[in-house]
Amino acid sequence: MKKILLPVLTVTLLFFAACASVQTGQPDMSKFVAPTIKLEMFEVPQYDGYWFYGKDVKPTKGDPGDRGAPLPMSFLFSVKNDNPYPITLEGITFTVAFDKDFDVVTVNNQDTYQIPANSVDQVRLVTMITVQSARLSLLATGGFKLKAKNMDAWAALEKWWKGVPDLSVPVSVKEGAFTFKVGKETKVVPFKADLP
Repeated sequence: MKKILLPVLTVTLLFFAACASVQTGQPDMSKFVAPTIKLEMFEVPQYDGYWFYGKDVKPTKGDPGDRGAPLPMSFLFSVKNDNPYPITLEGITFTVAFDKDFDVVTVNNQDTYQIPANSVDQVRLVTMITVQSARLSLLATGGFKLKAKNMDAWAALEKWWKGVPDLSVPVSVKEGAFTFKVGKETKVVPFKADLP
């Protein structure tokens, strides 16, 4: 009985040890497939029109100051993981530009998402700018571009606030970086997209 039991016990232990090493072992990074990222949808979830009032204007209610209409923007990304093991999305960074050339905000999200093996998951990111924040960004970084295109900052802002919600103004996601953690390694996948 002992002669039969010992080989069976040894084989069983080796089997479970092999299973444990497969489950806890590191993924084979030589066969790693970079996730496919796609911008599935863009929308302005709430629109309050275009307006701005300066600090010398007394508002009907509230405090005076350089204030402008908000423009919330929602981006829905799909992330396709073709690897036979889960991967962790640890961060997303991208810049939003209007009319392709004018950067208005940089989005930096450090939420963590687990993307299962051989599957597609979705990630939604929402950001918001105001007329005032876009104006300051435009004057600081886009002044030369405005001048080269013979554009006025106020005219550009009004065009964008009225045209972005219905995509009559091009919206770009550029300089994107999706950061994934796989085992002990970090992989950064670049991303960009133009709408419409």
